[in-house]
Amino acid sequence: MTPAALRAEGLRKSYGAQEVVCGVSLRVRPGECFGLLGPNGAGKTTTLKLCLGLVEPDAGEIELLGEPVPARAREARRNVGVVPQFDNLDPDFTVAENLLVYGRYFGLRSEEILRRVPGLLEFAGLAGRADARIGALSGGMKRRLTLARALVNDPSLVFMDEPTTGLDPQARHLIWERLRQLTQQGKTLILTTHFMEEAERLCDRLAIMDHGRIVTEGSPRELIAQHIEPHVVEVHGPAVAEWTARAKRLCPRVERAGDTVYCYADQVEGILKDLSAEKGLVYLHRAASLEDVFLKLTGRDLRD
Repeated sequence: MTPAALRAEGLRKSYGAQEVVCGVSLRVRPGECFGLLGPNGAGKTTTLKLCLGLVEPDAGEIELLGEPVPARAREARRNVGVVPQFDNLDPDFTVAENLLVYGRYFGLRSEEILRRVPGLLEFAGLAGRADARIGALSGGMKRRLTLARALVNDPSLVFMDEPTTGLDPQARHLIWERLRQLTQQGKTLILTTHFMEEAERLCDRLAIMDHGRIVTEGSPRELIAQHIEPHVVEVHGPAVAEWTARAKRLCPRVERAGDTVYCYADQVEGILKDLSAEKGLVYLHRAASLEDVFLKLTGRDLRD
């Protein structure tokens, strides 16, 4: 069996009386994009910090790129890149200087880093911006520079904590394209995200985490097939409250969130026929998605 890029067994971490990671086990294969999904407070970021050796576990075992963590976390991190949730670029430095200073943390010589800068900036869509100040960059440019910075040491594994949060669709799609290029180069990616479309597009496999535990794991297609009916009909409008009772007779599983009713079924012809006669309702028929799986397993309640 090929050694895992990351192996974690039975991880536990508590802060005071609250256990935030409760027996998490993960195995990430070399060269795959692995997603860790979950609501706010599910324990995702703490799990990543444990795997990087930034936080010491109360129990469990971690092996990162063949090195035991936290005992040899520093050695393992020499071949790891990290894209944090929030950009922490140095505003006093130029674009190129940010890459140069970061590369020095890995013991790289300045000449070697400077040779890599043009390729990294080209990759990030920032060619010609080497001398620009950080304050002159847009939010999307800063995020792409943070990704380029994470690659300055040519890592074999990259951790990304919500890499496209706050970006417009154009910037998000560009980063998705770049992340696909990294996996095509054989790099291993581990990402957390709140964008289910992002996870569905990018991840070979993913785990959904809630209340500190892994609740399911598999490829996006496997999880959709395993956990959710194939058809979804979303219904809203002034008459939706009266229609809901009838929907429950037509559909095996009906959920209501706010003013929208969600009907999940293997066959929806009867539901669509009934709705076609309703003038006070608006509806959308679509295929089930990873977001439906996520909401079914973690609930629709708001998490802060």
